[in-house]
Amino acid sequence: MKRIAVLTSGGDSPGMNAAIRAVVRKANFHGVEVMGIYHGYEGLIEGRMELMDLGSVGGIIQRGGTKLFSSRCPRFKEDVYQFRAIEIMKERGVEGLVVIGGDGTYRGAVGLTKKGFPCVGIPGTIDNDIPGTEYTIGFDTALNTVIESIDKIRDTATSHENSFIVEVMGRDAGDIALWAGLAAGAESILIPEEQYDIDDILSRIEHGVSRGKKHSIIIVAEGVMPASELAKILKEKANITTRVSVLGHIQRGGSPSARDRVLAGRLGAKAVEVLLEGKGGRAVGIKNHQIYDYDFEVAFTTKHKADLSLYSLSKELSI
Repeated sequence: MKRIAVLTSGGDSPGMNAAIRAVVRKANFHGVEVMGIYHGYEGLIEGRMELMDLGSVGGIIQRGGTKLFSSRCPRFKEDVYQFRAIEIMKERGVEGLVVIGGDGTYRGAVGLTKKGFPCVGIPGTIDNDIPGTEYTIGFDTALNTVIESIDKIRDTATSHENSFIVEVMGRDAGDIALWAGLAAGAESILIPEEQYDIDDILSRIEHGVSRGKKHSIIIVAEGVMPASELAKILKEKANITTRVSVLGHIQRGGSPSARDRVLAGRLGAKAVEVLLEGKGGRAVGIKNHQIYDYDFEVAFTTKHKADLSLYSLSKELSI
Protein backbone atom coordinates (compact mmCIF):
# COMPACT_ATOMS: atom_id res chain seq x y z
CA MET A 1 0.00 0.00 0.00
CA LYS A 2 1.14 3.50 -0.84
CA ARG A 3 -1.82 5.49 0.47
CA ILE A 4 -4.45 4.86 3.15
CA ALA A 5 -7.15 7.02 4.74
CA VAL A 6 -8.48 7.61 8.24
CA LEU A 7 -11.83 8.91 9.54
CA THR A 8 -13.68 9.33 12.82
CA SER A 9 -17.38 8.64 13.04
CA GLY A 10 -20.23 8.68 15.57
CA GLY A 11 -19.80 10.14 19.03
CA ASP A 12 -16.46 11.78 19.74
CA SER A 13 -14.21 10.59 22.55
CA PRO A 14 -11.02 11.94 24.17
CA GLY A 15 -8.02 10.31 22.53
CA MET A 16 -9.36 10.23 18.98
CA ASN A 17 -6.83 12.90 18.00
CA ALA A 18 -4.03 10.86 19.52
CA ALA A 19 -5.18 7.89 17.43
CA ILE A 20 -5.29 9.98 14.24
CA ARG A 21 -1.77 11.18 15.00
CA ALA A 22 -0.56 7.62 15.50
CA VAL A 23 -2.09 6.44 12.21
CA VAL A 24 -0.52 9.29 10.23
CA ARG A 25 2.93 9.06 11.77
CA LYS A 26 3.13 5.26 11.79
CA ALA A 27 2.11 5.18 8.13
CA ASN A 28 4.54 7.94 7.21
CA PHE A 29 7.30 6.07 9.02
CA HIS A 30 6.71 3.19 6.60
CA GLY A 31 6.56 5.49 3.58
CA VAL A 32 2.77 5.39 3.28
CA GLU A 33 0.66 8.52 2.70
CA VAL A 34 -2.50 9.19 4.70
CA MET A 35 -5.64 10.99 3.56
CA GLY A 36 -7.71 12.51 6.35
CA ILE A 37 -11.46 12.24 5.72
CA TYR A 38 -13.57 14.96 7.30
CA HIS A 39 -16.99 14.43 8.93
CA GLY A 40 -16.93 10.64 8.94
CA TYR A 41 -18.81 8.58 6.38
CA GLU A 42 -20.85 11.62 5.34
CA GLY A 43 -17.66 13.37 4.32
CA LEU A 44 -16.37 10.22 2.65
CA ILE A 45 -19.26 9.92 0.21
CA GLU A 46 -18.91 13.62 -0.56
CA GLY A 47 -15.15 13.35 -1.11
CA ARG A 48 -14.12 15.70 1.71
CA MET A 49 -10.54 14.58 2.29
CA GLU A 50 -7.00 15.91 2.13
CA LEU A 51 -3.48 14.64 2.46
CA MET A 52 -2.12 14.72 6.02
CA ASP A 53 1.60 15.12 6.74
CA LEU A 54 3.58 15.01 9.97
CA GLY A 55 2.93 18.66 10.71
CA SER A 56 -0.83 18.33 10.24
CA VAL A 57 -1.05 16.15 13.35
CA GLY A 58 1.39 18.17 15.44
CA GLY A 59 0.03 19.59 18.70
CA ILE A 60 -3.16 17.52 18.75
CA ILE A 61 -2.22 14.65 21.05
CA GLN A 62 -3.49 16.58 24.09
CA ARG A 63 -6.73 17.79 22.51
CA GLY A 64 -10.10 16.19 23.12
CA GLY A 65 -12.64 15.68 20.33
CA THR A 66 -11.46 14.96 16.80
CA LYS A 67 -9.51 17.07 14.34
CA LEU A 68 -11.34 15.34 11.49
CA PHE A 69 -14.75 16.16 12.96
CA SER A 70 -17.51 13.60 13.17
CA SER A 71 -21.08 12.98 12.11
CA ARG A 72 -23.67 10.25 11.92
CA CYS A 73 -24.59 9.03 8.44
CA PRO A 74 -27.69 6.78 8.34
CA ARG A 75 -27.63 6.62 4.54
CA PHE A 76 -24.24 4.91 4.59
CA LYS A 77 -26.09 1.70 5.47
CA GLU A 78 -27.22 1.59 1.84
CA ASP A 79 -25.07 -0.27 -0.68
CA VAL A 80 -25.21 2.54 -3.23
CA TYR A 81 -23.39 4.92 -0.88
CA GLN A 82 -20.83 2.31 0.14
CA PHE A 83 -20.01 1.66 -3.51
CA ARG A 84 -19.74 5.43 -4.05
CA ALA A 85 -17.33 5.68 -1.12
CA ILE A 86 -15.12 2.93 -2.56
CA GLU A 87 -15.13 4.61 -5.98
CA ILE A 88 -14.11 7.95 -4.46
CA MET A 89 -11.28 6.40 -2.44
CA LYS A 90 -9.94 4.54 -5.46
CA GLU A 91 -10.02 7.75 -7.48
CA ARG A 92 -7.87 9.38 -4.78
CA GLY A 93 -5.44 6.45 -4.75
CA VAL A 94 -6.54 5.21 -1.33
CA GLU A 95 -6.00 1.47 -0.85
CA GLY A 96 -7.12 0.93 2.75
CA LEU A 97 -9.18 2.68 5.41
CA VAL A 98 -8.81 3.07 9.17
CA VAL A 99 -12.02 3.96 11.00
CA ILE A 100 -12.15 5.24 14.58
CA GLY A 101 -15.43 4.97 16.45
CA GLY A 102 -17.96 2.59 17.93
CA ASP A 103 -20.56 0.06 16.84
CA GLY A 104 -22.08 2.08 13.98
CA THR A 105 -18.63 2.99 12.67
CA TYR A 106 -17.64 -0.68 12.61
CA ARG A 107 -20.79 -1.65 10.73
CA GLY A 108 -19.95 0.82 7.98
CA ALA A 109 -16.44 -0.60 7.73
CA VAL A 110 -17.80 -4.15 7.51
CA GLY A 111 -19.97 -3.10 4.57
CA LEU A 112 -16.93 -1.71 2.74
CA THR A 113 -14.83 -4.78 3.51
CA LYS A 114 -17.49 -7.13 2.18
CA LYS A 115 -17.39 -5.16 -1.06
CA GLY A 116 -13.67 -5.75 -1.37
CA PHE A 117 -12.19 -2.66 0.27
CA PRO A 118 -9.94 -3.40 3.29
CA CYS A 119 -10.84 -1.61 6.52
CA VAL A 120 -9.52 -1.74 10.07
CA GLY A 121 -11.41 -0.44 13.10
CA ILE A 122 -10.07 1.34 16.17
CA PRO A 123 -12.45 1.41 19.19
CA GLY A 124 -13.13 5.04 20.07
CA THR A 125 -16.06 5.52 22.45
CA ILE A 126 -16.41 6.59 26.08
CA ASP A 127 -18.99 3.82 26.63
CA ASN A 128 -16.38 1.03 26.66
CA ASP A 129 -18.94 -1.24 25.00
CA ILE A 130 -17.04 -2.73 22.05
CA PRO A 131 -16.72 -6.55 22.32
CA GLY A 132 -13.23 -7.88 21.67
CA THR A 133 -11.34 -5.18 23.55
CA GLU A 134 -11.09 -4.66 27.28
CA TYR A 135 -10.90 -0.88 26.94
CA THR A 136 -11.89 1.68 24.34
CA ILE A 137 -10.24 5.02 23.65
CA GLY A 138 -11.93 7.71 25.74
CA PHE A 139 -13.30 5.52 28.52
CA ASP A 140 -10.57 6.33 31.03
CA THR A 141 -10.81 10.09 30.45
CA ALA A 142 -14.61 10.09 30.70
CA LEU A 143 -14.36 8.01 33.85
CA ASN A 144 -12.04 10.53 35.49
CA THR A 145 -14.33 13.39 34.45
CA VAL A 146 -17.28 11.64 36.09
CA ILE A 147 -15.33 10.87 39.26
CA GLU A 148 -14.22 14.50 39.57
CA SER A 149 -17.83 15.64 39.15
CA ILE A 150 -19.13 13.18 41.74
CA ASP A 151 -16.48 14.33 44.21
CA LYS A 152 -17.67 17.91 43.81
CA ILE A 153 -21.32 16.89 44.09
CA ARG A 154 -20.53 15.02 47.30
CA ASP A 155 -19.13 18.23 48.81
CA THR A 156 -22.50 19.88 48.27
CA ALA A 157 -24.41 16.78 49.38
CA THR A 158 -22.44 16.76 52.63
CA SER A 159 -22.86 20.47 53.25
CA HIS A 160 -26.63 20.40 52.73
CA GLU A 161 -27.21 16.87 54.03
CA ASN A 162 -28.90 15.79 50.81
CA SER A 163 -29.05 12.67 48.69
CA PHE A 164 -28.01 13.09 45.05
CA ILE A 165 -28.78 10.98 42.00
CA VAL A 166 -26.12 11.35 39.30
CA GLU A 167 -26.98 10.20 35.77
CA VAL A 168 -24.03 9.18 33.59
CA MET A 169 -23.68 8.16 29.95
CA GLY A 170 -22.92 4.74 28.49
CA ARG A 171 -25.88 3.88 26.24
CA ASP A 172 -26.74 0.26 27.06
CA ALA A 173 -23.47 -0.39 28.91
CA GLY A 174 -22.93 0.32 32.58
CA ASP A 175 -19.13 0.55 32.68
CA ILE A 176 -18.97 4.30 33.35
CA ALA A 177 -21.53 4.08 36.15
CA LEU A 178 -19.95 0.95 37.62
CA TRP A 179 -16.33 2.09 37.63
CA ALA A 180 -17.12 5.68 38.65
CA GLY A 181 -19.49 4.54 41.38
CA LEU A 182 -16.89 2.23 42.87
CA ALA A 183 -14.11 4.82 42.59
CA ALA A 184 -16.21 7.62 44.10
CA GLY A 185 -17.72 5.52 46.87
CA ALA A 186 -21.35 5.75 45.73
CA GLU A 187 -23.90 4.18 48.05
CA SER A 188 -25.88 2.64 45.18
CA ILE A 189 -25.15 1.97 41.49
CA LEU A 190 -27.73 1.14 38.82
CA ILE A 191 -26.48 -0.47 35.61
CA PRO A 192 -28.30 -2.10 32.67
CA GLU A 193 -26.46 -5.41 33.17
CA GLU A 194 -27.89 -5.99 36.66
CA GLN A 195 -31.49 -5.87 37.89
CA TYR A 196 -31.90 -3.05 40.38
CA ASP A 197 -33.88 -3.30 43.61
CA ILE A 198 -35.57 -0.14 44.86
CA ASP A 199 -36.00 -1.65 48.32
CA ASP A 200 -32.24 -2.28 48.49
CA ILE A 201 -31.54 1.35 47.58
CA LEU A 202 -33.94 2.52 50.28
CA SER A 203 -32.47 0.20 52.91
CA ARG A 204 -28.97 1.48 52.12
CA ILE A 205 -30.12 5.07 52.57
CA GLU A 206 -31.91 4.18 55.81
CA HIS A 207 -28.91 2.22 57.11
CA GLY A 208 -26.71 5.24 56.47
CA VAL A 209 -29.10 7.48 58.36
CA SER A 210 -29.17 5.04 61.27
CA ARG A 211 -25.41 5.34 61.70
CA GLY A 212 -25.48 9.14 61.49
CA LYS A 213 -24.89 9.60 57.78
CA LYS A 214 -26.84 12.53 56.35
CA HIS A 215 -26.08 12.28 52.63
CA SER A 216 -25.77 9.65 49.90
CA ILE A 217 -24.80 9.36 46.25
CA ILE A 218 -26.70 7.17 43.79
CA ILE A 219 -25.24 6.60 40.32
CA VAL A 220 -27.61 5.60 37.52
CA ALA A 221 -26.54 4.68 34.00
CA GLU A 222 -28.65 6.29 31.26
CA GLY A 223 -29.46 2.81 29.91
CA VAL A 224 -31.43 2.01 33.08
CA MET A 225 -33.66 5.08 33.37
CA PRO A 226 -33.42 8.87 33.59
CA ALA A 227 -32.28 10.14 36.98
CA SER A 228 -35.46 12.21 37.23
CA GLU A 229 -37.55 9.04 36.98
CA LEU A 230 -35.59 7.37 39.77
CA ALA A 231 -36.02 10.47 41.92
CA LYS A 232 -39.78 10.29 41.35
CA ILE A 233 -39.87 6.61 42.34
CA LEU A 234 -37.98 7.25 45.59
CA LYS A 235 -40.28 10.15 46.41
CA GLU A 236 -43.44 8.17 45.78
CA LYS A 237 -42.26 5.01 47.53
CA ALA A 238 -40.59 6.40 50.64
CA ASN A 239 -41.06 10.19 50.53
CA ILE A 240 -37.30 10.61 50.04
CA THR A 241 -36.36 13.88 48.37
CA THR A 242 -33.25 13.78 46.18
CA ARG A 243 -31.34 16.21 44.01
CA VAL A 244 -30.64 15.22 40.42
CA SER A 245 -27.49 15.91 38.37
CA VAL A 246 -27.30 14.84 34.73
CA LEU A 247 -23.66 15.10 33.66
CA GLY A 248 -24.42 14.85 29.94
CA HIS A 249 -21.88 15.62 27.24
CA ILE A 250 -19.30 17.03 29.63
CA GLN A 251 -18.25 13.37 29.89
CA ARG A 252 -17.10 13.33 26.25
CA GLY A 253 -14.82 16.36 26.38
CA GLY A 254 -11.49 17.27 27.87
CA SER A 255 -7.84 16.49 27.36
CA PRO A 256 -7.30 12.71 27.16
CA SER A 257 -5.67 11.01 30.10
CA ALA A 258 -2.21 9.47 29.85
CA ARG A 259 -3.80 6.02 29.68
CA ASP A 260 -6.02 7.03 26.74
CA ARG A 261 -3.14 8.70 24.90
CA VAL A 262 -0.94 5.60 25.20
CA LEU A 263 -3.81 3.29 24.24
CA ALA A 264 -4.62 5.45 21.21
CA GLY A 265 -0.99 5.43 20.11
CA ARG A 266 -0.72 1.66 20.39
CA LEU A 267 -4.02 0.95 18.65
CA GLY A 268 -3.40 3.49 15.88
CA ALA A 269 -0.01 1.98 15.09
CA LYS A 270 -1.43 -1.55 15.14
CA ALA A 271 -4.22 -0.58 12.72
CA VAL A 272 -1.65 0.59 10.17
CA GLU A 273 0.37 -2.60 10.62
CA VAL A 274 -2.71 -4.71 9.95
CA LEU A 275 -3.44 -2.88 6.70
CA LEU A 276 0.18 -3.14 5.57
CA GLU A 277 -0.01 -6.88 6.20
CA GLY A 278 -2.74 -6.97 3.56
CA LYS A 279 -5.58 -7.68 5.98
CA GLY A 280 -9.02 -6.07 6.13
CA GLY A 281 -12.24 -6.65 8.02
CA ARG A 282 -10.32 -6.47 11.30
CA ALA A 283 -10.60 -4.50 14.50
CA VAL A 284 -7.77 -3.77 16.90
CA GLY A 285 -8.07 -4.00 20.65
CA ILE A 286 -6.32 -4.65 23.93
CA LYS A 287 -6.51 -7.87 25.93
CA ASN A 288 -4.38 -8.78 28.93
CA HIS A 289 -2.30 -5.64 28.26
CA GLN A 290 -1.45 -6.82 24.75
CA ILE A 291 -2.53 -5.15 21.49
CA TYR A 292 -3.97 -7.54 18.90
CA ASP A 293 -6.37 -7.65 15.96
CA TYR A 294 -9.51 -9.72 15.49
CA ASP A 295 -12.35 -10.22 13.02
CA PHE A 296 -15.00 -7.49 12.91
CA GLU A 297 -17.70 -10.12 13.34
CA VAL A 298 -16.63 -10.64 16.95
CA ALA A 299 -17.97 -7.17 17.70
CA PHE A 300 -21.40 -8.18 16.41
CA THR A 301 -21.70 -11.83 17.42
CA THR A 302 -20.65 -11.42 21.06
CA LYS A 303 -22.11 -9.19 23.75
CA HIS A 304 -20.24 -6.70 25.87
CA LYS A 305 -20.16 -7.78 29.50
CA ALA A 306 -19.66 -5.59 32.52
CA ASP A 307 -17.37 -6.84 35.27
CA LEU A 308 -20.01 -7.74 37.83
CA SER A 309 -17.35 -8.56 40.42
CA LEU A 310 -16.91 -4.78 40.66
CA TYR A 311 -20.66 -4.45 41.22
CA SER A 312 -20.53 -6.92 44.09
CA LEU A 313 -17.48 -5.18 45.55
CA SER A 314 -19.17 -1.79 45.43
CA LYS A 315 -22.04 -3.15 47.52
CA GLU A 316 -19.67 -4.60 50.08
CA LEU A 317 -17.71 -1.35 50.40
CA SER A 318 -20.71 0.99 50.57
CA ILE A 319 -22.40 -0.52 53.64
